[in-house]
Amino acid sequence: MSSEEKRIRVLIAKPGLDGHDRGAKVVARALRDAGMEVIYTGLRQTPEMIAEAALEEDVDVVGLSILSGAHMTLLPRTVELLRRMGMDDVLVVAGGIIPDEDVPALQAAGISRVFGPGTPTEEIIAYIREAVSARRPS
Repeated sequence: MSSEEKRIRVLIAKPGLDGHDRGAKVVARALRDAGMEVIYTGLRQTPEMIAEAALEEDVDVVGLSILSGAHMTLLPRTVELLRRMGMDDVLVVAGGIIPDEDVPALQAAGISRVFGPGTPTEEIIAYIREAVSARRPS
């Protein structure tokens, strides 16, 4: 199977104690409907649980959805663990309630893109397709 034919594998995770997952489920369904393989880990995941699941599932993308306000701690920690486990090629994106002023620090920590509330799912799909395509060997 060529890289063009290989389906993009995405892990959608909800780090922290946040109990609301409607947005994560909407994005997961949109990605699945766009032809991606989607693994949803469910609520209340630790960065360690997310990194382990990403390794086990051999994903191309980790999507982190957070509303709790703990994004400056949980998101960089998740990226750190992914990198420590050798998953340097995994694209990490985030969504949820994240203040604009926190985005540069999250990007510096390895979050490729932050999608705020109301981002069209088509924009998320297009970004993931383009970013994964750029990371895959030709």
